[in-house]
Amino acid sequence: MSNSGRGATAFERIAGPGPAAGRRRDRRGAGYWISAWLPVLIGIGAIVLESTPWAGSDHTSGPLRRIFEALFGRVGDVRWDLIHHYIRKSGHVIGYGLIGLTWLRAWRMSWPDVRYLSHAGLALVGTALIASWDEWHQTFLPNRTGSPYDVLLDCCGAVAMIATAWTFLSRFRPGPAVLDN
Repeated sequence: MSNSGRGATAFERIAGPGPAAGRRRDRRGAGYWISAWLPVLIGIGAIVLESTPWAGSDHTSGPLRRIFEALFGRVGDVRWDLIHHYIRKSGHVIGYGLIGLTWLRAWRMSWPDVRYLSHAGLALVGTALIASWDEWHQTFLPNRTGSPYDVLLDCCGAVAMIATAWTFLSRFRPGPAVLDN
């Protein structure tokens, strides 16, 4: 009988049921692992593409302004600068929130017997590492700047999405509580 249920120790709830169960999990095919980790790689690829001079605010202002004005009407230059700033910062929150979810999903698929909070912590660490790299890389580009505040904003986006996922899973997922596995 597996000890990963109610009688499991704290270590076993975090680390899983042990080596024998790990060998069973390792029999999952390449397609499973690709489906688990490919979204993370795609998300990282999107960040790499966005961490270029062509995604700087000097290049995004024009196209975004045309879209905004088509939807909401003309705005003055000073007002547009503020709107453009908020659009870009919203992109940080949403984009890194989604990356946090891809990390969370990948860890949950890789280690299904591990507690949700451990998955969430690993997802947040992965997101923070990518966000830190992105901001560091931007310090070397002529039209971009790196900011630790953007890393904080990115991590806040990931925390918000991961918390939303927890809320959704705990409310709509049948079976044991989300935090138990």
